[in-house]
Amino acid sequence: MLSFSTGNRRVTRREWLRVGGLSLLGLSLTDLSRLRAASAANSDTASGRQNSCIFVFLFGGPSHIDLWDMKPEAPAEVRGEFRPIATTVPGLEICEHLPLLARQADHLCLLRSMTHGMSVHGPACSEIYSGREYFGPPVTDQARPEDWPSLSAMVTRYGSSSDGLPTSVVLPWYTQFVGQDRRIAGQTGGRMGEQWNAFLVQGDPTETDFAVEGISLPDGVSGGRFDHRRELLGKVGSLGSDRVAPGGSVRLVDRNYQTALNLIERAQSTAAFALHQETPAVRAKYGPTKFGQSLLLSRRLVEHGIPLVTVNWDDDTKFDKVSPHWDTHHENFPKLKDTLCPTFDRAFAAFLEDLDSRGLLETTLVVALGEFGRTPRIGLVTQNGMTKATGRDHWPHAFTALLAGGGVRGGQAYGATNPNGGYVADRPVGPADLTATILKHLGIDPLLVYDDAFQRVPRHLCEGEAVHDLS
Repeated sequence: MLSFSTGNRRVTRREWLRVGGLSLLGLSLTDLSRLRAASAANSDTASGRQNSCIFVFLFGGPSHIDLWDMKPEAPAEVRGEFRPIATTVPGLEICEHLPLLARQADHLCLLRSMTHGMSVHGPACSEIYSGREYFGPPVTDQARPEDWPSLSAMVTRYGSSSDGLPTSVVLPWYTQFVGQDRRIAGQTGGRMGEQWNAFLVQGDPTETDFAVEGISLPDGVSGGRFDHRRELLGKVGSLGSDRVAPGGSVRLVDRNYQTALNLIERAQSTAAFALHQETPAVRAKYGPTKFGQSLLLSRRLVEHGIPLVTVNWDDDTKFDKVSPHWDTHHENFPKLKDTLCPTFDRAFAAFLEDLDSRGLLETTLVVALGEFGRTPRIGLVTQNGMTKATGRDHWPHAFTALLAGGGVRGGQAYGATNPNGGYVADRPVGPADLTATILKHLGIDPLLVYDDAFQRVPRHLCEGEAVHDLS
């Protein structure tokens, strides 16, 4: 076995490769763990561009009945304070506080028949992120090792992207309640394995010094110096025959080094993550918000061949202990009118227009939804006792997902709810069906089998049925 001398201790080549080689390149173990989502394959479609998906998660649960499935003929305690407005599509109406989105209605499919049975945030989030019914009692919102793998992890493992770029990216954070020490359930590899977590781009993209960690050379390391270090690592790697440790760990480490190198090189050559290269006019159109700039960055990423980008809603209302984000337990109407709708309307409308103008909607499926909807009657308490007479509580039995692009016909409402918006009356779609639809669009067989490391049994990625009549 080849070894090196360091003082009184002999260091094997395997140990040197694990630690010293990585340091030689100027990368840390943390950097490496963030780079494992890269894939080396490229699967372009016949049109020359591979299919992609941007999955927008509206944490908290938007009020479907006040936004995109309004019931103007229902009693006041059901219909609420807002009124519907006409869109560019005759007969299709949405909330009066979404005027910009109304102009993009020809791109939109309002899937009004989403449904499941989980009314607690964490388990409900898990069902949407993973496409599976929650595995245990709904007693916590926080992630556990036995979580189902997320859609983003499935695509990390089985998707393909441009050489060296990640197959799946999450930004600008993992969804999490303030005060909790762990992220919300269902966002990672879970029982498939944490090594399949998506590449996380964390931070505030509105900041002038925003930069993505792990895709650029460390301070003080020039391009030439980096090339020299890589050459040296290659020479050491060619020495000896100790290439495989038990379980193939050395080969895994070698592959991880190559993944890190590829990502740095591709990120620099493509500028996929270089949000600062967008013009001030484009950035202004999306709005000076974390959500808006995250959508803009997601557009850049799919434009450069990344199959799946998950954009998690984040805003300053996270510090509201009763009604953070879209979780409007009190002051439902002022929060929607003054804070949530203006941000969403400006950013999402600009996003759809931008995707369309660049020819990206043909291959990019956009999906936007929360973990559930809100109660059809104002002030009705179903799960959270802090719900006030001015708010709406959790309601998973019927809610809306916004779809656009990816072969989905715009300008339509798919499915329907009953007269008070409380239950699905036509063409129900569950989280598993939505996940299967996305996987199919990305060219991934939902019936692929992985090993469930928690229960030690084989599992299909998804047990839903893709929705076939959206086009």
